[in-house]
Amino acid sequence: MPLDPLVIKFALILGLSLFFGLAFEEFHVHTGLARPGGIRTFPLLALSGGLLYLLDGDRKVALVAGLVVLGAWLAISYWHQLRERAEDGGFTVELVAPVCNVLAYLIGPAALALPPWLVVGTTVAAVLLLTGRERLHALAQRLAIGEIVTAAEFLILTGIVLPLLPDERVTTLTAITPYKAWLALLVVCTLSYASYLLQRFVTPSRGDLTVAFLGGLYSSTATTVVLARAAATEPTTNAAAQAGIILATAIMYLRILLIVAIFDLPLALGVAPTALALCAVGAVLAALQYRRARPTAPTVGRARPRNPLELTAAAIFALLFVVTSIATEWARSRFGAFGVNALAAVVGFVDIDPFVLSLAQGGRGSMPLDALISAVLIAMSSNNVLKAAYAVAFAGWRASLPAAGALVALAGGGIVAAALR
Repeated sequence: MPLDPLVIKFALILGLSLFFGLAFEEFHVHTGLARPGGIRTFPLLALSGGLLYLLDGDRKVALVAGLVVLGAWLAISYWHQLRERAEDGGFTVELVAPVCNVLAYLIGPAALALPPWLVVGTTVAAVLLLTGRERLHALAQRLAIGEIVTAAEFLILTGIVLPLLPDERVTTLTAITPYKAWLALLVVCTLSYASYLLQRFVTPSRGDLTVAFLGGLYSSTATTVVLARAAATEPTTNAAAQAGIILATAIMYLRILLIVAIFDLPLALGVAPTALALCAVGAVLAALQYRRARPTAPTVGRARPRNPLELTAAAIFALLFVVTSIATEWARSRFGAFGVNALAAVVGFVDIDPFVLSLAQGGRGSMPLDALISAVLIAMSSNNVLKAAYAVAFAGWRASLPAAGALVALAGGGIVAAALR
């Protein structure tokens, strides 16, 4: 005989409120402060909220009345804490305890009215925020005000600007709409921003290969320049720097594959066999090169990565994306696949992201899928040649020979794969 759904929901209420109360009480035991709420109070509040929700399911008067009573009790408790603090010469009293009590009360009605995943997720998030106090405060102290402003700008770009842009063509020169152009910008910036945050706050002191891996997600070209300059400044780090340059390019194949897959899955699946094979070859070459690095060699110097969400950089990318999409449409209409492949070879020496995205977002036109796959492979191969040139220019021919040779070999592999399609 199946259980009554109401029994299951009340079991969920009891379990989540016990979990929340346990975390709340354990946290305040370590602080040494007496606060209302805990492993007994929270389940009672949650069950009360659930029952009051069921007593008046239409108007919710009983539920609101219970919330008012709870709020009055918490206000009195908070006022007493303020008075005690004032007598001790302090005035700061946290609001965490009253908010947790209100949230515990709302677990009951939420579990009855909302999907279980939402209630479970909210409770878990509350517990993590409660128990992560020290780490969150430490993170807040490490964050510069510029980082917070940039994150706010990103929220504006995604939550305000993107929904306001029209998803209709505004010119016959390209099939890309303003909405699609901005969405492409946000996808690239989000991936780069995630890598940037990992480099800045999660793995700032890890080894060279970790830096190269994250750099490949951020920008393999920028990583190549940084590591090549470091190798030129400190020759003892050259072997590790060359390995990092190769690994960053290997990760670049995964980055481009992910970006393409978001907008054009068939194109991504067509590029995937070659891209994954070249990524694997690059990773093996990087590992072999890294074995040459002396264990006692100092860590490769690293520059602080530039925030990819700066508005100037975002505006430049958006402009490049529009120009590239127009150029791609023109080359396709005038010269067909040959024109697009020629353009792919050229843009590899500038920035391949706008070109690849223009193909994935509507640059196909009448071109067959194989022609688009070839164009993406050629663009990545051309970019590898550019990075090889950067490595030679900044680190010198002899010092950069392993990395430059590997990048040229990967470029050759991509060209051969493109020619065979």
